[in-house]
Amino acid sequence: MPVNTVFSWFIRKRLHQIALFRQYPIEVQEEVMGNHIASLANTEFGREHGITSSTTAAEYRRRVPLRDYNGHKPWIDRVRNDELHVMWPGRVKWHAKSSGTTSDRSKFIPVTEDALEKCHYKGGKDLLAMYVDAAPKAKLYGGRHLIVGGTGRTEEADNGTLTGDLSAIIIGNLPWWCEMRRTPAKSIALMSNWEEKIERMAKTTIEQDVRIVAGVPSWTQVLLERILDISGKDHLGEVWPNLQLSMHGGVCFAPYRDAFDRMMPPGIHTIETYNASEGFFGIQDRLGAEDMLLMLDYGIHYEFIPFSAEFDPLKDPFAATMGLNDVELDMDYAMVISTNGGLHRYVLGDLVRFTSTFPFRIRVTGRTRSFLNLAGEELMVGDAEKALAKTSRQFGVNIRNWTACATKSHADSPSVGQHTWMLEANPAASSLPDSRLFATALDRNLRKLNSDYDAKRTSDLVLLTPDLTWVSQGTFEKVLREKGKLGGQHKVPRLSMSNEWMKLVRDANRPSEGVNSALAPL
Repeated sequence: MPVNTVFSWFIRKRLHQIALFRQYPIEVQEEVMGNHIASLANTEFGREHGITSSTTAAEYRRRVPLRDYNGHKPWIDRVRNDELHVMWPGRVKWHAKSSGTTSDRSKFIPVTEDALEKCHYKGGKDLLAMYVDAAPKAKLYGGRHLIVGGTGRTEEADNGTLTGDLSAIIIGNLPWWCEMRRTPAKSIALMSNWEEKIERMAKTTIEQDVRIVAGVPSWTQVLLERILDISGKDHLGEVWPNLQLSMHGGVCFAPYRDAFDRMMPPGIHTIETYNASEGFFGIQDRLGAEDMLLMLDYGIHYEFIPFSAEFDPLKDPFAATMGLNDVELDMDYAMVISTNGGLHRYVLGDLVRFTSTFPFRIRVTGRTRSFLNLAGEELMVGDAEKALAKTSRQFGVNIRNWTACATKSHADSPSVGQHTWMLEANPAASSLPDSRLFATALDRNLRKLNSDYDAKRTSDLVLLTPDLTWVSQGTFEKVLREKGKLGGQHKVPRLSMSNEWMKLVRDANRPSEGVNSALAPL
């Protein structure tokens, strides 16, 4: 049976199921919770926490405390030692190695067969189903799908369990109907050396009929710029005339939008996803929207905790949480997930904001540990990214990478705080905007977006205008390379109350002889 016929059948069936959880979200989540408890009852984790097949959702919340990764780690270590039925029924072969940010500490997230099939792969299929439903004339299956994944380096323990990037696990186990259209070849897609990998990917795919491009925006941008450089073309529509869809996830797209708009052909569709090693959570279900549909039938049950700068649910492991029926619009919530990968009341560390209910749509607004709050300004990543993107457009400059930290005192006013920013422009420019003018405009845009920030900036009494420095192109990649974390699974910390990452960037930004002075610190 032709692939297009099979996929058309799947689309019709799956769209009906999606319509059901849009219409009955609370009931679907209750069913997910019931299935989760039934599976958990047959595990060591479940028995230790008094979970049986008759346990109610309320009892589950009373018996299982909120935990982050460190709280789950003793159990995960047992799973990695190949013990059976520890956190989820059966044996877990794969573990996704993820740092999330550039921390030296890695996480090892169990990837069960249920999670792989009913969550991660289901998310990929749903993305295409909803896109084809929104753009019925799309012809995606006549050409190739360019996937910018992570490294393929895996580690095999003596007991046979395997550890690697989530993308390596997914690409290594793709169903035939997906693998037959994916490019480049696995030998290239899973290379560990990113500089060589980008070059090989560019030269391999430039002559192919690519119709979908997917990946984390930062590394996808590097690849696409190299393809344009090799081809000498002005935009990707001249390289791939049938290119129709760009899919991205992993980081906020706002700072990369202008660069992608410059490279992409007119009329191309862009879709955002919200996925991580822990699960696949959301898909942009409307073309041109800036939010995502929360996917409720992937074997993940959701709880939410209202967020403030003093947030630390681990100090109160049985803190009150909300279900979908209690959340409000335009508030930041920390997500708590119970998954078919064997995570139970897991504090993910992400913040989301609901943009609609029935159906439930969200935007990712930041991380629970990624914010600036010296004087009660509570600047979250989402507002910072929006303000930076707007300021960049005003000055006609593309931002390749950035980070910001809090400075508790200022040399001229020890009792006053300040935010310190370091920005890397892309592509390298012969001149850059004056750092003070850019900082002033950024400050103005932040004040428009965040009323708490605006109040604390009044008359420079407790918070000064940001201090901003342009760094040389390649500075952030240099830091990642030196830390052994160059690649798609590793992310630059955006906002931090600590200046540790800022010190690394400053040390790496040493202008060598012949470097244009515009790219040195201002």
